[in-house]
Amino acid sequence: MQESYLMCCPCHFGLERTLRFEISKIGGTDIAAQDGRVLFRGDAEVLAKANICLSTAERVLVQLGQFKAYNFEELFQGIRALPLEQWIGKNDAFPVKGHALNSQLHSVPDCQSIIKKAAVERLKSVYHTSWFEESGAAHPIQFSIRKNIATIYLDTSGIGLHKRGYRKNANAAPIKETLAAGIVDLARVHSDSIVCDPFCGSGTLLIEAAFKAMRMAPGLNRRFLAEKWEQIPQTAWRNARAEAVAHIKHDAAFEGFGYDIDPESVALAEENCRRAGVKPRIAIHQQDIADFVPPEGAITICNPPYGERMLDIQKAESLYRIMGDVFPAKKSNPCYIITPDADFELHFGKPADKKRKLYNGMILCNLMSYFQD
Repeated sequence: MQESYLMCCPCHFGLERTLRFEISKIGGTDIAAQDGRVLFRGDAEVLAKANICLSTAERVLVQLGQFKAYNFEELFQGIRALPLEQWIGKNDAFPVKGHALNSQLHSVPDCQSIIKKAAVERLKSVYHTSWFEESGAAHPIQFSIRKNIATIYLDTSGIGLHKRGYRKNANAAPIKETLAAGIVDLARVHSDSIVCDPFCGSGTLLIEAAFKAMRMAPGLNRRFLAEKWEQIPQTAWRNARAEAVAHIKHDAAFEGFGYDIDPESVALAEENCRRAGVKPRIAIHQQDIADFVPPEGAITICNPPYGERMLDIQKAESLYRIMGDVFPAKKSNPCYIITPDADFELHFGKPADKKRKLYNGMILCNLMSYFQD
């Protein structure tokens, strides 16, 4: 029986339930959703699957320990008591980063320094050396100190999981891939769905919709830090990738249609769709929002430009009024619109059937859902 690890996946606030369900599908157990993160247990294969398959997680962390830390001595001793040698080899690199919030220990650089020193002392006592070259595989230590409780992790992902590999370039203010995936899930996109994005920009929402409809694991075409760790066998990664490839639904009837008034965005979206391997499923056209007519039965999902991002407030409000005129926003043509504008419904001309709070970066938004006549 493989060893089980306690893992933590941070996520956008508002997507915890979606991520929890994703984790249950890859075999995670003892799943507990908290604000902005989901904890669970799993073995090496679940760890590999989490990195490759989860669409709404920001990264996959192994939780090493948790303890009270009201001062630097408690932080130092807490780190020194952790069995770091179970993960970090004599030649491995172990950089430290993290954050502190509402705690006695509030200086992040000082906490980094103390944690690094304590880790070195622990590993010196194990490996009987006074110098660490740190020339081997990277095992980044992450810390979170909240309300004087320190939680220590190892980052298995490296580059954030939102970096799928298909978006080499992006236009102004693109939506993050993990948030787009969450919105697609909340919009109930299925294998036979038709999805439209009248403000497609770099194509992120359409690509994530295609991934979900076709059951394509978002991390299939990238690598992760833990692939170089001795503790995670290569068979775990091979098995997780083989299972993900076998799971792809090539016969899905999904179709995507993207529109943008900017010809450069159209070209960029087409290139990103090609990189993502879903170009045959998605058609991109240059078109003004006033001319938008979705196919019958299509789901409209979009992240329109708004005052804080690309347009001044008056132009954004005018845009919302046009959207209200051309979006069907009914049961047969549901619409899902993410916006930070508290008065969106007023300008759109129709109250949303459901509103869900989500964060787009640091901006508090609402996902406005229209799915009833």
